[in-house]
Amino acid sequence: MNDFLALGPGGSVADHEGKTLEFKRDLSSPTGLLRTIVAFANSAGGRLVIGVDDDGAVAGVADPLAEAERVASLINDRISPQLVPAIDLVTLDGRTVLVVDVPLSTRRPHYMTRQGPEAGVYVRLGPTTRRADPALVVELERNARGIAFEDLPEPRAALDDIDLAVLSELRGRPTDAHDLLALGLAVAQGGEIVPTYAGILAACPDPTRFLPSAWVQCGRLRGPSGTDIFDQIEIHGPMPLAVDKAVDFLLKHAYKTAVFGRVRRRDVYSIPVEPVREVIVNALVHAGYAERGTPIRIGFYDDRIQVDSPGLLLPGMTIDTMRRVSRLRNPALARVFREAGIMEQWGTGVQRVFEQVAEAGLPEPLIEEIQDRVRVTIYIPSHDPARPSGSANTGGGTDAATGSSVRVSKSSEQVTKSSEQVSKSSEQVALLRALAAGELRSRAELLTTIGLTDAYGNYRRHLLPLVEQGYLARTVPDKPNSRLQRYRITDAGRARLAGISGAGGKGTPSAN
Repeated sequence: MNDFLALGPGGSVADHEGKTLEFKRDLSSPTGLLRTIVAFANSAGGRLVIGVDDDGAVAGVADPLAEAERVASLINDRISPQLVPAIDLVTLDGRTVLVVDVPLSTRRPHYMTRQGPEAGVYVRLGPTTRRADPALVVELERNARGIAFEDLPEPRAALDDIDLAVLSELRGRPTDAHDLLALGLAVAQGGEIVPTYAGILAACPDPTRFLPSAWVQCGRLRGPSGTDIFDQIEIHGPMPLAVDKAVDFLLKHAYKTAVFGRVRRRDVYSIPVEPVREVIVNALVHAGYAERGTPIRIGFYDDRIQVDSPGLLLPGMTIDTMRRVSRLRNPALARVFREAGIMEQWGTGVQRVFEQVAEAGLPEPLIEEIQDRVRVTIYIPSHDPARPSGSANTGGGTDAATGSSVRVSKSSEQVTKSSEQVSKSSEQVALLRALAAGELRSRAELLTTIGLTDAYGNYRRHLLPLVEQGYLARTVPDKPNSRLQRYRITDAGRARLAGISGAGGKGTPSAN
């Protein structure tokens, strides 16, 4: 314990107040102290140190044993349900302080007895204590009982509100009503199958009919304070399909760099695409959709990309622990993301974001709990049209890492969207060659040839562009999700393959 309360220069406590640590000089105002203890028990546990100033200076308590007894009595008399934290005496810099260790309680929500369970529940928000609103109180009760909001049935919904074709496309396999039950996307009630909120989020064409927060708002916001709304969109529909739409919006407003090597062209954007995508996925998977009317917001500012998702961190979680441990708020929804190839793996997303941002040479991302939401900010080179910098410049040059020539376009608004282009990648060459002999193959068979699973994300990135450009054709064009669907190469595809092979030699694509 003394190690935790180590002293820094000047004899002050080295640690700073935060979500799980607070200092109180004395017991002259016990109400605030008790509210903090309630908040610790409801949020992530914490440690209250009595006899230390807000700045960490050690003042000590005059009569430690008497004060410890008083704290215990106050907790017993004024907090419900009963809470029994550990109270210890610790010597710091020759003075005795009281340390109250409060665990995350299994009996939450705790509340101030006089205020009652409706008005007396408090939670920890960063280094502050605030009163929980009724929706958050209900969320705390559910969480303490091990019930996830996404598991609750939506009584107004019917099986027809779930688009099984979309879900089959996402999962890469036929999905029926019985699969919904196994996946936790529906439950059986009174002889009927009723969608859960997870099912609504995963595959309802309009989830906001049942969950007002289940949509995404994207905006390009200019100016020093970000008040100039240059462009914005609203994304509605199944949550897994929102990821690519949100990323496409950001790329529309990013700058694009073309790096030419000895063999091929490589496009580089002025924003770190992969970590930004990961943050968006995390926001969609971990959002507290029980919040009313608070969408997921993605703001592209001149110097940062900011992603806000409704709902505070789950009880027991802090911003520090997010980088080491993953706890899913919506595990059934996350499973659909994972099967679709949108969410690569569980438990490493946040840490990977920090690593990828560091590799890009950008400042460390900032994660905050703000009011009723979690905000992740990724800092980027200036995109102020008046003062471009970094990779947002509009000239040319040499790539420092490879020595390759570089050509930079003013903005990807001025280039064709990547989903409308067919790059000469080895994967696409392999897909065309797999059908060159005139065979018919399924989506799964084609993706297997390039070492990928039959997931929607893989299909959308590698196979769909070839279909949209007319290089591949479906055998059942009117029913893209048919289980009988097969793909064949077109004359345009053969010509494309011949051109690529001829230009690059032995199937290696050449640079544009």
